[in-house]
Amino acid sequence: MKYSKPAVPFPEQIQKLKDRGLSFQDEAVAEHTLSRISFYRLRAYTYPFQNNDDPNHPFIVDVDFETIIKLYKFDRKLRLLVFDAIEKIEIALRTQIIYHFALTHGSHWQTDPNLFRDIARFAKHLETLNKEVERSDETFIKHYKEKYSSPSQPPSWMSLEVASMGTLSKFYQNLKKSPEKETISRSFGLPKFFILENWMFCFSSLRNICAHHGRLWNRRLSAIPKLPYHTTNTFLSKAEINSIYANKLYATLCCVNYMLGEIDPNHHFKKKLKKLMAKCPLEQEKEMGFPEGWKDHPLWN
Repeated sequence: MKYSKPAVPFPEQIQKLKDRGLSFQDEAVAEHTLSRISFYRLRAYTYPFQNNDDPNHPFIVDVDFETIIKLYKFDRKLRLLVFDAIEKIEIALRTQIIYHFALTHGSHWQTDPNLFRDIARFAKHLETLNKEVERSDETFIKHYKEKYSSPSQPPSWMSLEVASMGTLSKFYQNLKKSPEKETISRSFGLPKFFILENWMFCFSSLRNICAHHGRLWNRRLSAIPKLPYHTTNTFLSKAEINSIYANKLYATLCCVNYMLGEIDPNHHFKKKLKKLMAKCPLEQEKEMGFPEGWKDHPLWN
């Protein structure tokens, strides 16, 4: 089947939404908004309120355009808040991984295949890291290349500093079980290193969604966190873990909040999240997996 839908002018986009049952307080303002936020992008925010089995996609919830925009802006604020939190986690993880392995295995441990479980994956990840180093315009990378001829790659504290979080996550996951790996995990209050492996993957995936302006609200995440029953400090109980949806945002935010507590006990993420969620339009907390009374849970206090 050949795609044949034509581009639609802004006034016609508004009429299309009106025909589907969406109301407008000010159509002139709405037209300006649609010239800045595409109709197709907003479709992700109207979708849950429409009958999508009907080819005309009629609205089945009484909602107006302005409330949809409030939901869109709420999601943007949520995305920025989460992105900021993951930045702090990423920097802390990078620091701990580089530090412990460099102390034991030397400055260029990231190039030693004997430290890794899967040699084929190691070679692939090292190639990716080399490309990221080559693309970097950091002064310390340029200085190393100008001053040193061997090894060709800068030491771990330089090369992994410019690596993406995805690359860092893959390197850590592929490292063999070792005292260093366990020490890093325990430094974040996680007795089992495979939990940290999983959380790094989830945080990297969530970071990419935020970095590419993707939707967090109402999203089903493909990177699903493993939720441990036993942690050094307060997390979720076994009953609570079994009662929440691991593929919804709340589960991963619990992991984010736990990690931030280990990095900086005085962090403000949970306070900011509570304040933002109090303004969530259309009572959409449940759609993100937030259970009733979550704000009073010890993890969020």
